[in-house]
Amino acid sequence: MRRFFLTAFFAGIIFLLQAQSTQKPVLHGKNWMAITGKPLAATAGSIVFQQGGNAVDAACAMLGATCTMWDVLSWGGETQALIYNPRTKKVIAINAMGVAPTGATADFFKGKGYQFPPEYGPLAATTPGTPGGLCHMLAEYGTMSLQQVLAPAMQLAAGYPMEAQTANSIERGKDRIKEWPYSKKVFLTHAGEKREAPEAGEIFVQKDLLATLTKMVDAEQQALKQGKTRKQAIMAACDRFYKGDIAKEFVRGCQEQGGLITLDDLAKWKPLEEEPLRVNYKGIDVYKLTSWTQGASMLQALNILENFDLKGMGYNSSKYIHTIYQAMNLSFADRDFYYGDPYFPPVEPIKGLLSKEYAKQRAGQIGFDKNDAAAAPGDPYAFEGRTNPYTELLKKRGFNIDTSKRSPGQFVPTHDARNGTAYQPIDADYMDRLWRGTTSVEAADKDGWVVSITPSGGWLPACIAGNTGVGMSQRMQSFVLDEELNPFNVVAPGKRPRVTLTPTLAMKDGRPFISFAVQGGDTQEQNLLQFFLNMVEFGMNVQQAAEAGNINMNQLWLSLGGVKKEDRMPRPGSLLLQDKTPEKVREELKRLGYTLKFDERTSGPINAIYFDWKHGGFWGGSSNHGEDYGIGW
Repeated sequence: MRRFFLTAFFAGIIFLLQAQSTQKPVLHGKNWMAITGKPLAATAGSIVFQQGGNAVDAACAMLGATCTMWDVLSWGGETQALIYNPRTKKVIAINAMGVAPTGATADFFKGKGYQFPPEYGPLAATTPGTPGGLCHMLAEYGTMSLQQVLAPAMQLAAGYPMEAQTANSIERGKDRIKEWPYSKKVFLTHAGEKREAPEAGEIFVQKDLLATLTKMVDAEQQALKQGKTRKQAIMAACDRFYKGDIAKEFVRGCQEQGGLITLDDLAKWKPLEEEPLRVNYKGIDVYKLTSWTQGASMLQALNILENFDLKGMGYNSSKYIHTIYQAMNLSFADRDFYYGDPYFPPVEPIKGLLSKEYAKQRAGQIGFDKNDAAAAPGDPYAFEGRTNPYTELLKKRGFNIDTSKRSPGQFVPTHDARNGTAYQPIDADYMDRLWRGTTSVEAADKDGWVVSITPSGGWLPACIAGNTGVGMSQRMQSFVLDEELNPFNVVAPGKRPRVTLTPTLAMKDGRPFISFAVQGGDTQEQNLLQFFLNMVEFGMNVQQAAEAGNINMNQLWLSLGGVKKEDRMPRPGSLLLQDKTPEKVREELKRLGYTLKFDERTSGPINAIYFDWKHGGFWGGSSNHGEDYGIGW
């Protein structure tokens, strides 16, 4: 007990010393706040705000700019958003995730020797979601025209000075880019030279993409001339992308390079509005997208952690780190087996997964003597009054149901179901797959509109579809081919993969409290959980919480990358810590069975807005982890 107290004390002292200042300042604003992954893209949001747009207009401008700048995504990717509507006082979920195309079956990919759909190229592509998601958000909740909102993106497509991060990413991926003629034409501006990618600061011109965006704006303007409403005109632009000449060129270019997407696939796809998932953590309502994302895993972890005195443990003490690791351990075990597209059978047991009673049972499974290296999925069906239909499937994974100690039952390992996985290498390729990024967009205005977006897809090295300038998504790789891994997420035409992308909104006393998101593959929910606890349990301000040292775990099935099952299997006990972690904490974690790695920055590129109702302003936090940037007024 004395050892724990001293560890918590010293961890707290170190935090206080670090928290006196941050590497980036807190952003303050009274009228609006715009934060995203690139400085120029944040500027795009600020331009729209200054022209009188609301937070949705500004968010759409930032989304368009980040896609154009290839901020680990492009126009052929996917968009998922949460919007707070101050008029209805409700949180709206936007599902603009593309779907698997015609012919994308498990047998198709297995016949080509795959254990997962491929990471790159045309066979990795779901249908584009971002153009439709942007148009839907703008039409329903914005105030401006598509022409106004896309003006910054079109200026960028006409030529902008490329930053070193993107330029170097192109150079690193140039061998793969050369496999695709349309990508080679766009990205390798110095083909045949030693460095074939653009140089940092070089004016990067995207004529094809500019033509595509111009066609969409022309369709909108033509509809307005015909007497259509603002909404109808924006959706006319959307139709040109999904049903018109843009669609025809996209499909031609996709299929020419071996892809499966058809004109019918594009024409049938539509963005969806959904009811978000929600749990209450100590009086704060936390909203996430539903089970086609990993968002519920953070909600599950919060339900579990509500059963512990986290503040009393001390920020990043060994007991605190162990407790949140184990909570995530259990919630990710459920994520890996039970999450998938709710519009396809079977129906996910989401009610049971998010029940407080289920969380209490899961919290009771946490032991404080060692890491649980074989954490199993739970049995949420018992908390819905149903029988789990996957008992036999779980037995194949090495788990049996145990009703001897608790009722309802829980799954426990009959042997180490992940035997040997701890010895799989955690090398640079593995960490790239774990952290594989995207971007985030946060916007808020004085009228009460709040937007949190985590868009992605079509990242570098991207396969561009014909002469559209649009990079195709790589999100097919997040499907599985065997129901033994996850019966809810087996690939099928028209189905959405279970993605890592996960914007967040927290409400307190019926008003927005924090809007936040992060990039980073399977670490997104890990970093967002800790960011939230940093503010709620440990009193950090939004910038301190964004920069604070987090932990990252590898005890989960990777959602991205790797062509074999062993590439994606969990690495039990592997734990990334900030390099300032005290030696005493390190020793105690080693005794609990963890294998430690260290880095200077472990928080992920978090962007967030805190709503200061006491003073009537916004506090913006923009991580010191990457190129994320915010502007407030």
